[in-house]
Amino acid sequence: MDFLHNMDWVLPLRSDAATAIANGFTWLGYTTFFLIALPVAYWLWDRDKAMRMTVLIAIAAVLNGWLKDYWQDPRPDPKYWLDQRVAGSYGRPSGHAQVAFDMWLWIAWEIRRRWAYALAVFIIAGVCFSRLYLGVHDIDEVLTGLALGVVGLSLFILFLSPALGAARRWPVIAHLGIIVVAGAILFATWPNGERPETTVGVLALLFGWVAGADMDIRLAPKPPVLPAWWLRIAMSVIGVLVLFALQTGLNRAAHALGIESTATSYVVTALLGFYMTGAAPLAFRALGLVK
Repeated sequence: MDFLHNMDWVLPLRSDAATAIANGFTWLGYTTFFLIALPVAYWLWDRDKAMRMTVLIAIAAVLNGWLKDYWQDPRPDPKYWLDQRVAGSYGRPSGHAQVAFDMWLWIAWEIRRRWAYALAVFIIAGVCFSRLYLGVHDIDEVLTGLALGVVGLSLFILFLSPALGAARRWPVIAHLGIIVVAGAILFATWPNGERPETTVGVLALLFGWVAGADMDIRLAPKPPVLPAWWLRIAMSVIGVLVLFALQTGLNRAAHALGIESTATSYVVTALLGFYMTGAAPLAFRALGLVK
């Protein structure tokens, strides 16, 4: 079973070009990518599809964080690492593998085209191999992440079945309450004396996202009519730049006021989620970019 953990095989594969490609694929599993991709999907693709995708990603991220701290499986020896962002975190299961499997196959499921499934498999393979190539996961950790991706995606499809349609139609206050209760449960059940702050931050983003989407749909029940392609690009770029400016501004304000804390970080994260689905679409309509 040594092939599941031995990383020596990856060293001869490395080159400057291959490392650049691996870093590109691995970026698809980091926070910055999701802060760009999720709102752009909501603004320019489909509100309902983006909502389902975001919920699925949040569930996968929460499960991954809990299991990482439960198993406390060490990553490969740091001498193999080409990605130093993993310092201080455990290896199994690979979050990149798990979330990539769920996200990209779900997008393909929503599109239901052969090219979408082929592209999803290509991206998933690229993300998984990038974690091996960069030396921050071994084969065991990547395979575990993929297995959990299969389980999570299957359960999510079951959750969307007609049998659970009534629960999905509960008022938004009930859904927001479920998110808050889920966060409290994570604090109460987090394993091995570790802390769930980062993972609960995912739920804070989801809280703001759901609240903003509810406001957006109430104000504009019909699907938005998008502008010309070049205006869509401009809208996305400006919207994302404002998002990151808002994140920086809120964090600096918290620091200046001396109120930096875990609770404050959750408020900031929830406000970012609300901006993505509530404030930004409202601004786009006010500017006449969408109708």
